[in-house]
Amino acid sequence: MKRPLSFLAFALASLLSGGCDSPDVVPTADGRQNTRSARIEGSLVVQSRARGNAIVFLYDAANPPPPAGSGRPLAFTVVTAAELFGASLGDSSTGPFTAPFSLSLVEPGRYLLRGFIDADTCRNVPQPCHVSDFNPWYGVTSEPNAGDVGGGAVDPATSATRILEVTTDADGWPQPLTGVSVSFADSATVPFDRPAFQTADAREFNPATSTKLLTLTPQVLTGAVDQRPPGFWVQLVDANKDGVPDDANADGVPDFWPRVIVRKLADGVTGYVDDTDANQDGKPDAVVLAAGLVPDPLLAALIDGEGKPRPQPVFVPQLMVAIRPQAVDVRDPAAPAPLAAVPPGRYSVTLLQSTGQTWRLPNELDPALAEAVGLPGVQSQAFVLEVR
Repeated sequence: MKRPLSFLAFALASLLSGGCDSPDVVPTADGRQNTRSARIEGSLVVQSRARGNAIVFLYDAANPPPPAGSGRPLAFTVVTAAELFGASLGDSSTGPFTAPFSLSLVEPGRYLLRGFIDADTCRNVPQPCHVSDFNPWYGVTSEPNAGDVGGGAVDPATSATRILEVTTDADGWPQPLTGVSVSFADSATVPFDRPAFQTADAREFNPATSTKLLTLTPQVLTGAVDQRPPGFWVQLVDANKDGVPDDANADGVPDFWPRVIVRKLADGVTGYVDDTDANQDGKPDAVVLAAGLVPDPLLAALIDGEGKPRPQPVFVPQLMVAIRPQAVDVRDPAAPAPLAAVPPGRYSVTLLQSTGQTWRLPNELDPALAEAVGLPGVQSQAFVLEVR
């Protein structure tokens, strides 16, 4: 509806008669409006037959994502497939293809950029295949699957992960970081789906009795959440590539992928949120239980007849997890602090593959949560470890 002309004339006259004095400026109590931030921008460079949206994540360099750490994205941006591939969206040429990207409201600090092409593999491979299915709002849809193409900001000479630093000028204003290149290539194609799993074991764990054993089997999911793990991708950890399996805790047993993380969940809240203050000291906590894969059945598959480790991963139909009655606060991963007792409550169980892909029970497919968020309910995904 249009306002009468007389009203507009009155409003204009009022403004003019008010003179040119500056309006009063009152400091806001909202700290977010006083935050000084910059941006990181540059170009995506893709050499791949895959087609799909490009997802770029921003991480704190001190808290990297899996498999190097357990960091979660601080922010992300999406570059559409149409913008990235243009006229080549319908073919299978390898490019290179380029498109600009930008991440805004970045505070001073040191960062990593990682990402993936959310590929629609149904374009050129028979079933089973994946359509582009990234959804950042749910844990069960926020990571790459088989056929997606990984990428990140790396040093062009060494391919080492590049640390990006947003600095400030002499007046404390953050300076934009421009000209950043994020590369994607078919050599970083994700080989398998996420390690979706289930267990039929009892939830209860009494730390005063003995070690808790869980048998994990693959969980196949179709539909809105599509995961079809053929088994569990198991291999010996050799971080320094010296051909000798690592034994980080010096217990005489080699370390394995996938890793197992059993972490305390917050009590008294809806859903499954990590606990942030288990000992009520006002400091964020990350309470985990000592857990790992039972080694005997895995060593039989990973050691050859001459007692030498097999360099390639193998698939196994199930995993056995041992959870010991020992709790550790890993708020500072460099200095884990043992706790005197295992805090009672609910705990999640997460598998972490060497590819950085994860799967956690419980998750949003719990029937008590799924309908409200528009996902199919799957009873097996409601499992939670209950420590008495």
